Amino acid sequence: MEQLNLIIDTYQRIILESESQLAKVKRRIYRIGTLRLILFAAGVAGIIYFWSESRLVISGIAAITFIPFLLLVKLHNRLFRQKDYLEKKIEINRQELQAIAYDTSAFDNGKEFIDPAHLYTYDLDVFGEHSLFQYINRTATQPGKKRLAEWMNTHLKNKAEIEKRQEAVKELAPELEMRQHFRILGLLHKGKTADEEEIRNWATSPEHYRKKWYFRTLAILVPLANAVCLGLAIAGVISFTTWGIVFAGIGLLSSSFSKGVSQMQSVYGKKMQILTTYAHLIHIIEEKEMESSALKRVKGLVGGEKQTASQAVKRLTALMNALDQRNNMLMQFVLNGLFFWELRQVMKIETWKESFAANLPHWLEAIGEMDAYCSLATFAYNHPGYVFPEIASKPFCMEAEALGHPLMDRDKCVRNDIQIAKRPFFVIITGANMAGKSTYLRTIGVSYLLACIGAPVWAEKMKLYPAQLITSLRTTDSLTENESYFFAELKRLKLIIDKLNSGEELFIILDEILKGTNSMDKQKGSFALIKQFMTLQANGIIATHDLLLGSLIDLFPEDIHNYCFEADITNNELTFSYKLRDGVAQNMNACFLMKKMGIAVIND
Repeated sequence: MEQLNLIIDTYQRIILESESQLAKVKRRIYRIGTLRLILFAAGVAGIIYFWSESRLVISGIAAITFIPFLLLVKLHNRLFRQKDYLEKKIEINRQELQAIAYDTSAFDNGKEFIDPAHLYTYDLDVFGEHSLFQYINRTATQPGKKRLAEWMNTHLKNKAEIEKRQEAVKELAPELEMRQHFRILGLLHKGKTADEEEIRNWATSPEHYRKKWYFRTLAILVPLANAVCLGLAIAGVISFTTWGIVFAGIGLLSSSFSKGVSQMQSVYGKKMQILTTYAHLIHIIEEKEMESSALKRVKGLVGGEKQTASQAVKRLTALMNALDQRNNMLMQFVLNGLFFWELRQVMKIETWKESFAANLPHWLEAIGEMDAYCSLATFAYNHPGYVFPEIASKPFCMEAEALGHPLMDRDKCVRNDIQIAKRPFFVIITGANMAGKSTYLRTIGVSYLLACIGAPVWAEKMKLYPAQLITSLRTTDSLTENESYFFAELKRLKLIIDKLNSGEELFIILDEILKGTNSMDKQKGSFALIKQFMTLQANGIIATHDLLLGSLIDLFPEDIHNYCFEADITNNELTFSYKLRDGVAQNMNACFLMKKMGIAVIND
C-alpha cells in the first residue's frame, strides 16, 4: 500500500505542477493577446494619421507594427499549443487517480471487439463496459488500440515471446514521463483520423500523374512559359493583357485534372492530418534508447538510412498541407495559373509514395506496438504489488498463491491459490450459490490471460505453462441462428474435444457443464466428459453444483482434486468467507434463501 500511495502522490504532484505551469501560460496568452491588439490598433491609427505622407513613411509604420504583430501571432499559437498540452496532461493524470479508485469510465472499452463466439474474451469480460480492456487501455492511437485488442484476443503461447514482452513492459513501466508524453501527443489530435487500412490503401493507390510524360512536361513548361511571358510584357514586347490571357488559359487547363485531386482530398484529406501526430510519435520512438529485444525491434521498424521515418512523415504532411492551399479558390487559381501548383504538389506526393510507401505499414506497426506496450507498462506501474509470472517450458503448470482479480476492490478482495502441476489434471470446484465459484474461475482466467500477454498479475507468485486458454462460463442462446442454449454449449464442448484430439495444448475453464438439460442426464454427461478429458490428457478447472462430480476423485485419485466454497449459516444468517477450502461442499443455500425471502419451500 505504501508503494501505491507513492504513485498516487506522483500523479497528484504532476497535476499541481502542470496547473501552476498552465496558469503562467494563460497569463502570457492574455498579455500577448493584449499586446497584439495594441500593435494592430497602433498600426492602423498610424497609417490613417500619416496617410497623406509619402509611401515610405506608411511602409515604415506598417513594418514597425505588423512584423512584430506577425511574430506575436506565431508566439501566441505556440502558447496555445502549450496550453492544450498542459490541459491534456492534467486530464490524463486525473484519469489515473480515478482508475486507481476503479473508475475507468474515461477509457475506451473496446466494445467493438466483443465476440460471443470467442474462445475466452466474452466469458472473461475482456471487452466492453467495466472490462479488462477498459481497465488496461491507455492507447492514444487507432493502431495502438487495435494492437492491444489483438494481444488480448490472441494471447502468446510461446515462453520466449512472453518473456520478451515482459522485459519490454518492465523497461517502460518506470518511464512515466515518456509514456505520458507519447499518450498526450496522440490524444491532442482533433478530428476524424484515418485508420491503418485507409492509410495503407492510400499508400498503395496507383500513381496517376508522375509517370505520364505529358504531366511531367507541363510541370516544367508552365512556369517557364509564365516567366517568358512576364519578361516579354515587362520588356514591352507583348502586352500584360496577352500575358493575362496566357495565365488564365493555364489556370483553366489545370482544372481539367482538379477533379481527381478533389476526390483524393475528399477521401483522405482531413483524415491524413493524423500523420502530423504520427511523425511526433515516431520521433519519440527514434529518440528513446531501448534495452529489451522487443523494444529494439519496434525501434528497428522506424529506422532509416538516408532519412529518419519521422522526417519522412513530416515531409509528407508538409506536402499535404501545401496541397490544402487549393481549398482557397483564389489561391488555387493564382498558383495553378503561375506554376501548375496542384500538379506539381501531387507529383511530389507521388514521388514520396514511391520512396516511402513500402515503409509506412512498418511505421504504423511501430506506433501501434509502442502504444500497446505503454498501456501494459502503465498497468504495471499502477500496480506495484503485482508480479510477473514465471513461464514454464513444459506442460502443464498453473500454480499461484494469493491470486486476485485486478478489477476487484483491493481492500475487499479475498485472494485464493491454485495448484495444477501435472498433465492431465482437473480441479473440481463445488459450492453454494453466491459463494464465489464463478468469481474464482474468472480470476483464474483473467490472470492466465494477463500472464500470457506479458503483463503482471495480482499474486504473491505465479507459474504457468502457456497453453491455449478456452472457457465456457456464460453460453447464450442465439435467436438469429435458431440455436438453443444447450446446443450452443454442446458446440463449445465439441470445439474443445476437437482441439484436444488435434493435439493442441489447452487450459480449460468450465462453469456448470450441461446446464441446459435435466439433472440425471447432466450428471451422466458430465461424468463422461471429464473421463474423456482425462483420456485426452487435458487440464483445467470445472465449477459445479453437482456434488457427485466430486466422486470422480475415486476414479482419478492422482489427476483430480476437489475444492469448494462454503456458505455458512450462523444465527440464522448466511455468510460467505469466499475462501477456497479442500474437499466437496457440504452446505447449500437455495432453500434457506427462498425461506428468507418468503418463498414457500415444501418438504416431502
